[in-house]
Amino acid sequence: MATYIALMKLTEQGIKNIKNAPQRVEAARKGIEATGGKMTGFFATMGEYDYVAIIEGTSDEGAMTLMLGLGALGNVRTTTLRAFTEKEFAAMVKKLP
Repeated sequence: MATYIALMKLTEQGIKNIKNAPQRVEAARKGIEATGGKMTGFFATMGEYDYVAIIEGTSDEGAMTLMLGLGALGNVRTTTLRAFTEKEFAAMVKKLP
């Protein structure tokens, strides 16, 4: 499975409804699992981003669909990074000419 790091910033709507945030995280977890993926980590953070999630997904298309759906709810804006394990990275470097 592919790994994705989702960086999230609360919108005005999201901060107004912050008391519902734990339920929204759980709903997102269930949505990811319904597509065959898994949220392996979720963190509330201080700094530029309010949340960081580590997600394992079946495809880039599936991850994009999930992030679009999450954004459409209006509580967060996302920046998603495709992440490669150390082993995957080493294999890519090995292929360099």
